[in-house]
Parts: sequence; C-alpha cells; structure tokens
Amino acid sequence: MILPGGPLRVYVATRPVDFRKGMDGLAALAAAELRLDAFSGVVLVFRAKRADRVKILVWDGSGLVLIAKRLEQGKFAWPGVRDGVMRLSSAQLAALFEGLDWRRVYTARTVRPTAAG
Repeated sequence: MILPGGPLRVYVATRPVDFRKGMDGLAALAAAELRLDAFSGVVLVFRAKRADRVKILVWDGSGLVLIAKRLEQGKFAWPGVRDGVMRLSSAQLAALFEGLDWRRVYTARTVRPTAAG
C-alpha cells in the first residue's frame, strides 16, 4: 500500500459515501461532516454502499493522494453503519486494505523504556 511510513492516525467514515466523489469532494466531506482536516496528515478511509470498495485519502506533504480499491471477490469487513468516524491502527488499516478482517488484528502496546541506569 502506498502510504507514508511511521505511525498513522487513521479515521474511517462509518457511513457510506458517494463514490463518484474525487479527492476534493472527499476532503470537503471530511471537513463538513467528520470535522477532520484532510490536509493535516491523517489517513481518511471511505466506504461505498457496496462493501467491496474503499477509497483512502491522505496528504503526503506535497499533495493529496487518493487510493481506490475494488475487491474482485468478497467484501471488506466494515464497522456497523452509523454517523461519525472510528479510529484504526496502521496494522488494522493494512488488514482492511488486503480484504482481511481488521477486527482480528491486535497491536501490542509497548511502554517506552526509560534510560538504563
């Protein structure tokens, strides 16, 4: 997947969107309905009414990047349809993008080590 490296702030719009929208339309929708700034470096994930399509919008520092994928078989595992957004980890986003069930991905939380004394 083509995304910036490092920790990502991933937000999934839980309500399906009109998939005729391009990057400008999705950025405007994120600002108006989700209260998120598409130009802040967050990763925005949008779903279509048909659960086999996904669009990902991200600002890479020099421009907006729009990634679209349609599964040829099966459907993406989506959260229940409701208003608002939900957060995913980078690992969960990678699983979602591969068509896997992201709800089965758990990332270990590590504690930042203190200096050895």
